[in-house]
Amino acid sequence: MTAESHANRSGFTTEILSRCNKQICDPENWKLAWDALVSNRMRAMLTMLGVVIGTACVVLVVTIALAGRRYILGQIAGVGANIVYAERVDPGTGVPAALQDEISNGDLLAVKANIPNAVEVAGTRTIQMTVVANGSPYPVDLVGVTDGYQQIRNLIVDRGGYFTPDDLASQNRLCLITKGLAALVFPGDDAVGKDIRIGELHFNVIGVFHERSSLFGDSGLTARSVIVPFPVIRYYTGTDFFDRLYAKADQTNDVENVTSEVAEVVRDRHRPEAEYDAQNLAGIVTTARDIAAALTIFLILISMIALVISGVGIMNIMLVTVTERTREIGIRKAIGARQDNIRFQFLIEALIISGIGAAIGVGIAVTIPALANFAIQLADIGDITLPISWTSVVVAFVISCSTGLVFGYLPANRAAKLQPTESLHHE
Repeated sequence: MTAESHANRSGFTTEILSRCNKQICDPENWKLAWDALVSNRMRAMLTMLGVVIGTACVVLVVTIALAGRRYILGQIAGVGANIVYAERVDPGTGVPAALQDEISNGDLLAVKANIPNAVEVAGTRTIQMTVVANGSPYPVDLVGVTDGYQQIRNLIVDRGGYFTPDDLASQNRLCLITKGLAALVFPGDDAVGKDIRIGELHFNVIGVFHERSSLFGDSGLTARSVIVPFPVIRYYTGTDFFDRLYAKADQTNDVENVTSEVAEVVRDRHRPEAEYDAQNLAGIVTTARDIAAALTIFLILISMIALVISGVGIMNIMLVTVTERTREIGIRKAIGARQDNIRFQFLIEALIISGIGAAIGVGIAVTIPALANFAIQLADIGDITLPISWTSVVVAFVISCSTGLVFGYLPANRAAKLQPTESLHHE
């Protein structure tokens, strides 16, 4: 491209922009466009309806996706995003595991001694037992825990208290039960201080607890769980082995390293044939974010269909309008209106329709979460809020306005190209 042709193209572009700016800033075009819409206000309002729905859908879709993402991440934060847990995996070969393959107290001590970033380590063992309530037996999970379990899992003790270090080191028959089990065994009464029979042993209930958040169905606790000091489990099993080893990383950034180090320490202490799996919540966090992003994109694409339909509606209505106003266009051209004046008048009409519709849609989309948050606060449901993405508000508004301009260009261009003589003879 020569310098002369480049200068000519640059000058042409500058001229086009100057003419557009002049037409957009011309108050006469805005007045004529507004008067035309007011004279057909019902038609204009019905045309706006599609833009209102499409814009509201885009903002609400993003709001719902953000709320879901925040809820999942909040659940993870409630458990503790720094948790790492390891357990022995059945390889499925049919060969029974040897006793030396089980996770032992030596593994807990080795993790604590060899992994500086593991600030807490604990072990658990769960066995199935029964408890009698109202003359009927009910299955319960008896969970033996070691010191450090409460600090790792952040259990909430609603009534009573938790084990002391001496309790956890002894075979004292003390226990904490879930709120669901307390309501089943001691309906209408305070369970703290009462005795509960689990299997053939009696335990004194020192507390009633619930989980801040579960590990998404893999927490080792159920609605009918009983927590006891780990030494008590020896009475039932006769062994000192754990089902699961827990570790808590010092910082969130240390979780991946602690996870791999826990797996390495445990595997090095057992036979090569034994398999162990160490996990953390980072994978769940990543999965939650990916799902939320994919779902958001999918729903936004669906909501964009509503905007496209509204754009087609704007185009159809304005084509009809051009036909009805052919004589008006001819009169304007006869008294000196240029093609640009006619084109931009109709484009401004499309912009006004889409702009007002977008503003109403944004208002509806912002009002719904605000009312929902107010209702949630009044109902005292919990710390739940529906976030509003102001970025999505701006993007939805701009896209909606752009839709009006894009689909309004064809009728505006058709109106601008009408010949004055043919327009004046139009009946």
